[in-house]
Amino acid sequence: MTVVVSIRRYPVKSMGGEALESVEIDARGLVGDRAYAVRDMDSRLAAGKNTPRHVRRDGVFEFTAATHPEGVVVTGPGARHGLVGEPEVDAWLSDALVADVAIAPETDVKHFDDGAVSLIGTATLEWCERELSVDADARRLRANLVVETEEPFEEEAWVGDVRIGSAVFRTAGRIERCRTIDLAQDGVDTETRWLKKLGQERDLRVAVYLEVVTPGWLSVGDEVRA
Repeated sequence: MTVVVSIRRYPVKSMGGEALESVEIDARGLVGDRAYAVRDMDSRLAAGKNTPRHVRRDGVFEFTAATHPEGVVVTGPGARHGLVGEPEVDAWLSDALVADVAIAPETDVKHFDDGAVSLIGTATLEWCERELSVDADARRLRANLVVETEEPFEEEAWVGDVRIGSAVFRTAGRIERCRTIDLAQDGVDTETRWLKKLGQERDLRVAVYLEVVTPGWLSVGDEVRA
């Protein structure tokens, strides 16, 4: 039986995230996931790559964000921390990233890339670690859901609806990776060479996107019915 083994949410895009035991799913995805992003004066989002929407600012990966009753708390080097929305947090980030930035909610520039929820199977991660000789930690992929699987890449063959807990998703394609998967981030302290080897052995794609069909709740241990 395929079950959820971990859930991870990223309150601020590109920062480290938080492990959850359960989470609400709304039409957008995991409630609170990528709700905020570090945005510069040109409305570009801090990330590990340069695109029309993103600007490479690797320093953002030294920060983590977690949801607390009082709001989203950002923690950086030296355990310094503060709440999203506090001017001193934006000033601190601007100094750290050497750019005029602020943490902003999603408005005209979308925070998700090509899908709402990302998922990968344990057998796929094990194959990557074994066959590519890399540190295939799911946190490098910034995956929302890791599910227990028996065969590598079996999640890529799912077609149509995927039911997890009381939520229903629809498969939305395989995910093309970028240099971000090689970086130290989200509690993973070392770099690796996953991207190059993934390009040599496959097509730079690993993990899948899911779109929300029916909102609901899901938890660690829930069965995945695909």
